[in-house]
Amino acid sequence: MKIIVFAENQDGNFKKSTLEAVSYAAQIASLNNGTVAAVSIGNVGSEKLAELASVGADCIYTYSQDIYASFSGEAYSKALSHAAKSFGAELIIVSNTYSGKMIAPRTAAQLSAGIVSGVISFPETATGFKVRRTVFSGKAFADVAINTSIKVLAITPNSFTITENAKAGAIENMDAGIGASDVKTKTTEVNRATGKIVLTEAELVVSGGRGLKGPENWHLIENLADILGAATACSKPVSDMHWRSHEEHVGQTGITIKPNLYIAIGISGAIQHLAGVSSSKVIVAINKDPEAPFFKAADYGIVGDAFEVLPLITDAAKAFKSQQA
Repeated sequence: MKIIVFAENQDGNFKKSTLEAVSYAAQIASLNNGTVAAVSIGNVGSEKLAELASVGADCIYTYSQDIYASFSGEAYSKALSHAAKSFGAELIIVSNTYSGKMIAPRTAAQLSAGIVSGVISFPETATGFKVRRTVFSGKAFADVAINTSIKVLAITPNSFTITENAKAGAIENMDAGIGASDVKTKTTEVNRATGKIVLTEAELVVSGGRGLKGPENWHLIENLADILGAATACSKPVSDMHWRSHEEHVGQTGITIKPNLYIAIGISGAIQHLAGVSSSKVIVAINKDPEAPFFKAADYGIVGDAFEVLPLITDAAKAFKSQQA
């Protein structure tokens, strides 16, 4: 089986989700006598490309022409399709990030391929080709069979481990022959948060709701997050009131995350919020209302005032960290 992986990068650095996708592909290849080609689009240094080989890329296709200087779903999907045709790929894997969600369906359409997004399992190939994905905002699972000769999978970030699997990783520079006339949309400006852990890739997340009573109290969330090495998030009402940026809003209408640990503080647990965080491996809810819906979904719950509980947890985390040092 020949497998292509879209190796998404940000400012020349590969995302954790990218390494997960390449490692995922390599594990499929090992079970199906396959080879993996990682596709890097944009200007990435050779030392970074070596990271792809370290987790299982047999070869690396690079597209570094000027047309790829800024992200374009049109241009990137055409490059990925070009790579798939050149490699003779039967399976194309992308990470189900914002970029991946733009590229995967375009690529599938260009290759007349079947596509499944939100994949959380390795494919079953004993009788056909079947994968599992989440449905109904993470409340259920569906096993989906793909019958087309070429298949596209968009895998959920934080669903698979990164396994060291050093390969040759021979680099081949490619050109899909795409010009400015082939791209109908253009990026004029990109505003990106800096100095923060990327929320969609965070393994630990500390989140706050209206129970914090105002933005002036958010240092309590940030202090705990800093000690744990966690990302910060918030509920929709908090972002709507401009206490926090919308880029921190998690939920059905915000960002969907799947961290190992999600700590919800002063969040009631409306169904729209739970839809974005229910795939977390462990959920801790802190709320002074014992009837808060979040307690029904949480693995652990603390009934108490956030302004009393948070400093105690922060001190305990700080003491634990100092013992580990």
